[in-house]
Amino acid sequence: MPNTTYPLLTRVNEPADLRQLERSQLRALADEVRAYIIDSVSKTGGHLSSNLGTVELTVALHYVFNTPEDRLVWDVGHQTYPHKILTGRRQRMASLRQFGGLSGFPQRAESLHDSFGTAHSSTSISAALGMALAARLKGEDRHAVAIIGDGALTAGMAFEALNNAGVADCNLLVVLNDNDMSISPPVGALNRYLAQLMSGKFYATAKNVGKSVLKGAPPLFELAKRLEEQAKGLVVPATLFEKFGFNYIGPIDGHDLESLIPTLENIKLLKGPQFLHVVTKKGQGYKLAEADPVAYHGPGKFDPAVGLQKSSTPAKQTFTQVFGQWLCDMAAHDPRLVAITPAMREGSGLVAFEKRFPTRYFDVGIAEQHAVTFAAGLACEGLKPVVAIYSTFLQRAYDQLIHDVAIQNLPVVFALDRAGLVGADGATHAGAYDIAFLRCIPNISLACPADENECRQLLSSAFAQNHPVAVRYPRGAGAGVVPQPGLEGLPFGKGEIRRQGQGVAILAFGTLLYPALEAAQALGATVVNMRWAKPLDTELLLQVAAQHQGLVTVEDGAVMGGAGSAVSEALQAAGVAIPLLQLGFKDAFIEHGDPVQLMALQGLDAAGIQASIVQRFATLLTDQQAPLKAAA
Repeated sequence: MPNTTYPLLTRVNEPADLRQLERSQLRALADEVRAYIIDSVSKTGGHLSSNLGTVELTVALHYVFNTPEDRLVWDVGHQTYPHKILTGRRQRMASLRQFGGLSGFPQRAESLHDSFGTAHSSTSISAALGMALAARLKGEDRHAVAIIGDGALTAGMAFEALNNAGVADCNLLVVLNDNDMSISPPVGALNRYLAQLMSGKFYATAKNVGKSVLKGAPPLFELAKRLEEQAKGLVVPATLFEKFGFNYIGPIDGHDLESLIPTLENIKLLKGPQFLHVVTKKGQGYKLAEADPVAYHGPGKFDPAVGLQKSSTPAKQTFTQVFGQWLCDMAAHDPRLVAITPAMREGSGLVAFEKRFPTRYFDVGIAEQHAVTFAAGLACEGLKPVVAIYSTFLQRAYDQLIHDVAIQNLPVVFALDRAGLVGADGATHAGAYDIAFLRCIPNISLACPADENECRQLLSSAFAQNHPVAVRYPRGAGAGVVPQPGLEGLPFGKGEIRRQGQGVAILAFGTLLYPALEAAQALGATVVNMRWAKPLDTELLLQVAAQHQGLVTVEDGAVMGGAGSAVSEALQAAGVAIPLLQLGFKDAFIEHGDPVQLMALQGLDAAGIQASIVQRFATLLTDQQAPLKAAA
C-alpha cells in the first residue's frame, strides 16, 4: 500500500509512535486505520464488522496506556485487527489467517503486545485480574485492562471473574464494548460530561469521603446510597456492576475520541477495580457492514466498492446446511424436538429453524455449560433436545456433559459442527479432540458421517436413541453426496466395507473416507467406512482383521486417544495381534492456514495416506502393487 495513502499510519510502527502524535491528529489516524482494515480484509478475508467497531477504542487505549507495559486483554479476540496494525504488524496484514502468517486472534508468541491469547469467549476478565494481582505482588506499577464484548459478558465465567475482581485490591479496568444490545444508549454532550465527571478524582474522592462520614449515621448513609443509585440510574445502569465492587463509568460513545481519551485518562489515575461501558457500532465507517454486520462478520475476499456478491456458481451444500434442513424436517415430524445453541445461530445453521419453530428454539448466549445442563433439564421432562455446538466449544462444557447428561443417561443429541480442522481460525477453533474426549465417557455414542447424505442419516440414527449421542461433521462441504429426503437412519453402531481389496485394510472414520478410497485404489487395499467411533463395530473389525495382514485407521482428530486407539483397544481385548498404523493429527497444535494444505502437512490427504501405508506395509503389498509402491 502506498505511503501517501496513509500519511499518519505509516508513522506508527508501535504504540510509542502513536503517543507522539497530537491529540488533534487521532481522528485522522483512526480514519486511516479503518480504511486500512477494509482494504486488507477485502484481500484476505477475515473478521470485518467487529474490527471496524473497535478502531477508536483501540487508538484511545494505546494512546492513554503505556502498552505493552500496561496489559491489554482482548475478548474474544477477533476484534484486534486495529490493535495488530498499531503494534508493528501493519505490513504483515497481507498474510492474515494464512499459513505462516498473522493469526486472526491475539497470540503471545506473535507480539509482546498480545499479553494473552484469546479466541474463546469470556476469558479476559479472569486473565487481566491475574495480571493485575501479579503486578501488585511483584511491586510493579502497571495497569491491566480487559476489553470484553456484550456477548462475551453473557458467559458465566465473566461473572465469576467480576465477582472475584470486585473484592481484589488491584488496578483492573474492565471495558465493556457494547456493540449490539446497548443497555443504555449514549445521549450526547450531557452523557459525555457525566462520564468524565464520574471518572474524575473529585467524584471518586467525594463519594468515598461521603461514605466514611455518613457511616456514622446509618439512616443518612442508606438515604445517600439510594439517592446516588437513583441519580446515576437516570443515565447509567450502574447498580449491577457496582454491586460487584466496581466503580462504574459510562456509557459513552466508543467512536468519540474526545470522550474516550479524557475518560480513560481520568480512570488511569483511579485505584481499584473500574468498569467503563462504551457503546460502539459493528461495521462503523463502512456503510455496507453497518447495514448488515452479520454478513460482514467474517467475509471472504470482496471488492470494497461493491461489497459482498452472491456467486453465480451453485455451491455444494455444506454440512451445516444439511444439519439445518434435517433439524427442521425432524421437528416437523416429532413435536418433542427442541433446539439449543450457545449464541451460534448462523454458524450452526439454525436460522430457518428459529423462523419455523420459534417456541422450540433456545439461544442461551455464550454459555456452553448452561446450554448442556439446560438440555439435560429438558430431556428429564420428556423432550428431545438437540444441542447445536461447535466441537471446540463443547470442550467448555465437559463437566456438564459428564455430570448432567451422561451419568443420568439422558437422550440429548449433540450436533458437533467444525469437527476436524477449521483452517483460518487455527488451533483455538479446531475440533481435534472430540473423538478422544467423548469416547471415554460411558453412555455416550459418537457418529462420524463420511459425507452429506450420511450426515443426515446418522443424525436421524442419533435422534432415535434413548441415550446421549454426538454426531461430528466438518466445516464447509464434503464429497458432494446430495442428501436424500426422508428421516430414515443408518444401523446403530454399524460400519460397511466400501472397497474390497487385499493385504491392507483402511478403516476410515468420517470424511477421510474419500481420500482413503483414493489411496486404496492405488494400493489395491480394502476400505471400511466405520461410521461410528463409539460404539465401534467390533464384529466388522474382527472380520476385516482376519482377512488382512495389516490395518490402518484414518481420522481427522487427535491420534492420541482417538478412533485408532479404540481400534487398538478392541483388537487387544479380542486377543488379535495384527500390525496397526494409526493416522490422524499429530501431538501438536495445528496453526491457521488453508485446510487442504494443513491436511496435506498432516499426511491426511490421499497422497499422504498412501505414502504412510507404503512406508509401513511395504512387505505386505502384492507384486501387482510394486510399481505403484515405487512411484509413491
